[in-house]
Amino acid sequence: MPALKNITLKPGKKSAEPNYVLVIHGGAGTMIRDGSTPEQRAKYKAVLSRALKAGYEVLKSGGEAMDAAVEAVSVMEDCPLFNSGHGAVFNVAGKNELETSLMVSKPPASHPAMPSSRRGSSVTLITHTRNPSHLARALYLAPQLAPHPMLSGAAAEATGALLGVRQVDPSYFWTEARWKEHRRGLGLPEDPVEYPRPEIPDDTNSETTDVASLSDHKDKETWEPLDLMPTGTVGAVALDIRGCIAAVTSTGGFTNKLVGRVGDTPVMGSGFWAEEWERDGGFVKRNWDRLRGKSKYEGVGVSGTGNGDYYIRRAAASNIARRMQYLGESLDEATQNVIDDLFKEGGLGGVIALDREGNVALPLNCGGMYRGVIRPDGVPLTAIFFDEQLTELQAGSTNCT
Repeated sequence: MPALKNITLKPGKKSAEPNYVLVIHGGAGTMIRDGSTPEQRAKYKAVLSRALKAGYEVLKSGGEAMDAAVEAVSVMEDCPLFNSGHGAVFNVAGKNELETSLMVSKPPASHPAMPSSRRGSSVTLITHTRNPSHLARALYLAPQLAPHPMLSGAAAEATGALLGVRQVDPSYFWTEARWKEHRRGLGLPEDPVEYPRPEIPDDTNSETTDVASLSDHKDKETWEPLDLMPTGTVGAVALDIRGCIAAVTSTGGFTNKLVGRVGDTPVMGSGFWAEEWERDGGFVKRNWDRLRGKSKYEGVGVSGTGNGDYYIRRAAASNIARRMQYLGESLDEATQNVIDDLFKEGGLGGVIALDREGNVALPLNCGGMYRGVIRPDGVPLTAIFFDEQLTELQAGSTNCT
């Protein structure tokens, strides 16, 4: 399948109104329209809409792009329809190993003392953190405890627990649908299904342990995912009223990955990127841009989804920024070229991206990508399949349980 030609979504007419935007994805893969029902599609879109609204409330109140992106991603991490958090896929050993990342184009206004060189934080091989996106945010905001751009495993989670990030028993992430995918992929019988029994810690008063989720660990849902043997992630990119762009990405990886595999989601420059730079072009051009109301800075935020091994090999996310900065390509052109290059090498997936002016791009080269956009008008627009336009979900649609 050739890559879907990207259509950049541009902001409305210039005005004095604050400009803020949130774009999200819930993974890309082999979604098949003919194999789905209207109710099934509505359920996905309802969660995407809820995630958009959660981030929108932060941006609307003047909040940070970082916080808006984390809020949006958290909604999808909590929903078993998506490959992250509760609902993440299993590795070849039948375990969940999660990873996530956060990156900002400049330090958030709420933390002006943050060094500009501290661009973000990521974690991998996570097994106990309920919302990995919360862990990435907490580590980013704690440079004394976590001075490195990426941490892994128990050490990362222990630091997160010190910072108040909620921990759960690994059984929290288990869902029947993903377990059956895991077994089916290995050529093993799907039945009988054995529900995992959580080990509830003695310290039930711990503020970092989600006891409620431990006592209700069984997946009672009867849904079937649209994505077959998923390789996708969830992600959000937000632009706040101060011109800061933040990208947050979270995933369980791909079904039956090797134990200890690290994908593109925590690798800075591969599955995520956020950056700003000063416009070039000399004195005349800079002054002309200033007269037209353009900032002296350009910026971009990117979150990718798909087969992350290819994103790593191509440094896909940062490549978009470099094409914009050094080749003068628009957001539309840069994202489309990167997605086309991935497709030529066999890498299926998509990206969501936005720039400092509020332009949004959502190119993909596969059957579909759960995606959505919300602007200051507060209307969440969503789509799933590769040839589908973004539309508003009708009231009364099913939500994630």
